[in-house]
Amino acid sequence: MHVTRIGLTALKGARHVDRATVDLGPDGPVGDRVFCLVDPGRARVLRTVENPTLVRTSAAWDAGVLTVTFPGRTVEGTPAPTGEIRKVDYWGRVVALELLDGPWAEAYSAHLGYDVRLARSAPGDVVYGGSVSLVTTGSLAELSARLGRPVDDAQFRATFTVHTETPYQEDGWAGRRLRLGEAEVQVRGPLPRCNVVDLDPDTGGRRSQALRTLADYRRHHNEVLFGVDAVVTRPGHVRIGDAVRDEPERG
Repeated sequence: MHVTRIGLTALKGARHVDRATVDLGPDGPVGDRVFCLVDPGRARVLRTVENPTLVRTSAAWDAGVLTVTFPGRTVEGTPAPTGEIRKVDYWGRVVALELLDGPWAEAYSAHLGYDVRLARSAPGDVVYGGSVSLVTTGSLAELSARLGRPVDDAQFRATFTVHTETPYQEDGWAGRRLRLGEAEVQVRGPLPRCNVVDLDPDTGGRRSQALRTLADYRRHHNEVLFGVDAVVTRPGHVRIGDAVRDEPERG
């Protein structure tokens, strides 16, 4: 097994950007979902499934500068803390986020058609599940065959795509430790999926019926499962092509 794709986004909901390498820190991929958007009217973090045009934007966070590319324009600068802490809902739990000053709130409000604010999120605050997610080429191939068309692994917005020969090999990873390059993660379990997997990863338009197809054979307790999530147990650097190994249990 080896890593065939690495992806992340500096701003939750924005386009999932391919990377050649990533550093896994104790709290997950460094630079992943550092920022999020808040709907102050409803006091909650924006959900991609309700705002699919978010994926038409891409965000880069480098040396303290946040650069967001919108269709037809780019907005960049250094986010300024306001000191204002807002308690908002994130999928049923309350998180406390600090709102930030800068040009992004105005730009995203214009893009989405309603007022939003940019916020800085602590590691894990706006992550559904574990900080690391994995899908496999074997499972993607099986889904593509059932769907009758190729499925882009970027549709699943996973941290890593891992090459496997057989589908759903990852189902047996729950509770196991995996070595990826210099890092190690512990797999928690399968990932529930929503309609986001049907979106074109570049345009936000509906691309497939992947969720409905998965529901025919991957439904468990009213959840549709695909891929697994994990937490970092040994920080380190991971590159495309790095081997993925099942680590022995520690005694």
